[in-house]
Amino acid sequence: MALDVFEPFRLDGRTAIVTGASSGLGTRFAQVLAGAGASVVVAARRADRIEALAKELDGLPVTCDVVEPADRERLVASTLERFGRIDILVNNAGVGVPEPAESETPERFAEVLNVNLTAAFAVSQLVGRTMLEAGRGSIVNVVSILGLISAGQIPFPSYSASKGGLIALTRELAGQWSRRGVRVNALAPGWFESEMTAEMFADERSMAWVRRKAPMGRPGQPHELDGALLFLAGDASSYVTGQVLAVDGGWTAV
Repeated sequence: MALDVFEPFRLDGRTAIVTGASSGLGTRFAQVLAGAGASVVVAARRADRIEALAKELDGLPVTCDVVEPADRERLVASTLERFGRIDILVNNAGVGVPEPAESETPERFAEVLNVNLTAAFAVSQLVGRTMLEAGRGSIVNVVSILGLISAGQIPFPSYSASKGGLIALTRELAGQWSRRGVRVNALAPGWFESEMTAEMFADERSMAWVRRKAPMGRPGQPHELDGALLFLAGDASSYVTGQVLAVDGGWTAV
């Protein structure tokens, strides 16, 4: 019998939550997980967008601001009520606006960390309790290469700090939970177009900078994250935990 090398990438019968699913990479992540067979819960603040996406995917929309405790509780409760299980969590919700370190206010810094790091921990904690009880689960934290290196010319102090913190949290949760069946890894995109990077992609000077700095000479295309996400979410990575998978055209290799 021929070996089915694609089977570990299938997600049939599993339930996945994707936060920040109303646009860009989050929308793509939800589509990819559904395409691999998962039942997908799409969560974000913009109800109209996630309702349309959930209809497309035959999934469940949950209007959710991840910084609000009641919204997080409702997200988990709604998922369990509808599907009875949570197998995959993709912590994708995030914010960030470039700002020089000398002018970004402490208040704005704290706001970004609250969304990108504290809320990711809180959602992981709620979902993690369910996964630990079941003895299985995979958490994928969407970080950034800016959690690993400095972009230099694009000042992002709060965003970089939040993603660096989320990388450290990924390793800590992996260390605590992996013996109990829950794996935690991080996906670190390089320069991909999203709402956050829209202005950068619209500026030819910025794009010339990316093409010059990236060893592959270009930004990433959305589909180039698909395989990495499926690898980390499913059984293909069953012996992988606490790792950061950079998909960045070689940016962090030099």
